[in-house]
Amino acid sequence: MRENIHRFFRAARGAGVHVSPAESIDAMRAVAEVGVSDRAILRDTLLLTLAKSQDEKLALADCFDLFFSQPEPRQDQPEAKSEDASQDPDQSPASEAASEAGGNPQDPQLGPLAQMLLAQDRNAIAAAIATAAGAASLSDIRYSTQRGIFSSRILDAMGLQRLRDDLDELAATNPSLAERLRDALDALREAVRDTVSQGLALYAREEAENLRNEILRNAPLARVERRQVAEMRALIRQIARRLRERYSKPRKRQRRGHLDVRRTLRRNAAWGGIPFLTAWKRKHRDRPRIVAICDVSGSVAQVSDFFLLLIHSLHEVVDDVHSFAFSSHLIEVSDILESKSPEEAMAEIMSKVGFGSSDYGSSLVDFEKDFMSTLTPQTTVIVLGDARSNNLDPRADILRRISERSKRLVWLNPEGRLAWGFGDSEMPRYATFCSVVRQCATAQQLERAVSDIVATYQ
Repeated sequence: MRENIHRFFRAARGAGVHVSPAESIDAMRAVAEVGVSDRAILRDTLLLTLAKSQDEKLALADCFDLFFSQPEPRQDQPEAKSEDASQDPDQSPASEAASEAGGNPQDPQLGPLAQMLLAQDRNAIAAAIATAAGAASLSDIRYSTQRGIFSSRILDAMGLQRLRDDLDELAATNPSLAERLRDALDALREAVRDTVSQGLALYAREEAENLRNEILRNAPLARVERRQVAEMRALIRQIARRLRERYSKPRKRQRRGHLDVRRTLRRNAAWGGIPFLTAWKRKHRDRPRIVAICDVSGSVAQVSDFFLLLIHSLHEVVDDVHSFAFSSHLIEVSDILESKSPEEAMAEIMSKVGFGSSDYGSSLVDFEKDFMSTLTPQTTVIVLGDARSNNLDPRADILRRISERSKRLVWLNPEGRLAWGFGDSEMPRYATFCSVVRQCATAQQLERAVSDIVATYQ
């Protein structure tokens, strides 16, 4: 049972429940106290010790119900013949099989699997399948194409080869019993297939989710299908969470710098140079300041949805962030992003300035008029947009002044580079004043770009 619980921890991780080594030890101790005989108590114990949120509790409950549901062989064997009904009613199926085989229930002429199947002992068969599944390392299954190979491994571990030999012998000596054994074997194969399907659902979901995420990470944001929007938003949230985990906490080693050997030796001269007191070379780091300007016009509405999610995460990672959104005019949205959930913030921002015709020139005029004071020599300015201004004056001169007043200017464009400069695209003109220009057409490119920007302040 201990190994079974450890396999359950692995299945729980696949279901999205974080189970650390310490948490698994606590859970094992709790299980040792309550025992495993009462399934309801075991379920409640694991939920109490492992789930850390309502979502994890629901996921863990579903995982438990699936993990501990043992498939049983289907009882498709034909009913006993009418003449058999006249036999002793107290005679069991096992003794019937044994008498037909010409011996007792433990007849050495038949292998253990044949005797078990003919006895129709459901509990023994279920236990044997579970044991064989462990021997076949079913917890290693990852893809649906592996169903066949794991089914074969489990049947082989149960003694399928000996069972085939028994069937060959019975076909010559007792055809009716051989037919019953074949029917029992067919039912066993179905039970094993159910077990493998259960294992696939438990252990492969993490791999399947990783594969889906990898496909989504490289899918063009502008062409995400409606049915994939929710999954893409979830993926962007994962990216935002990784950014928070990676950059939100300052690292002591980075803050204190490298050991200053000379100052350390001078400071410890009284102790013969033994370094009781250390001195460090401190590297000055600018306080991070970011200004994010996001295009939410109709041409990039779907992409800007994901841009805003990332900008929302910047407010949680960096202390000093000013955010702006625009279509034909520009407004500051910092308070909205800081005070509301991502979904609420995006809805409010889009209702105020979203889905309009883009006018980069007019929006840059708004920024220069009202918000130029947010720029300092330590500020990184991030512009997220396609640089398409509907053939209106792009006011690249204002972008030049923004670049001159800030530490650097980064432009993240969701369009492919081949489209820059064609039609109403002003990207080549704007790129002249940018420190960095990057294509951000996918979630992976967006994550790398934002990660690189934030990393420069660490």
